[in-house]
Amino acid sequence: MTKMIFVNLPVTDLPASMRFYEAVGFTNNPQFTNDQAAAMMWSDTIVAMLLRHDFWKTFTDKQIPDAHQSAQVLLALSQDSKEDVEDIVAKAVAAGGKADPTPKQDLGFMYGRSFEDPDGHIWENAYMNMAEVPEHAGA
Repeated sequence: MTKMIFVNLPVTDLPASMRFYEAVGFTNNPQFTNDQAAAMMWSDTIVAMLLRHDFWKTFTDKQIPDAHQSAQVLLALSQDSKEDVEDIVAKAVAAGGKADPTPKQDLGFMYGRSFEDPDGHIWENAYMNMAEVPEHAGA
């Protein structure tokens, strides 16, 4: 089996969240979608699993944080160009998201912007020109 990542996100309105993720370029995999959860494919190996709060609570007793008020993770997607970074942020805003909850980055070799989904989850988007990455780029 190919190595994959499934990012599980609690959402308040599953149909609205599915529409948002489709608007920014994810595709739904109906094989793993029902009235409690939706598998939204970014690629063949990256899947955002959108889970209604009640269903999320069947996996953990931990409290669901309000992602509009706190952040536990910053999710990141690679893009093929600076234009693609701009495009996905514009699509997110048009679909009800928020642009740039984290600072824009332009390091020459790397360009990044972020968006917040309707539930407050932050997705960073970055284009990196690998031919221009300094020897010690570090995080």
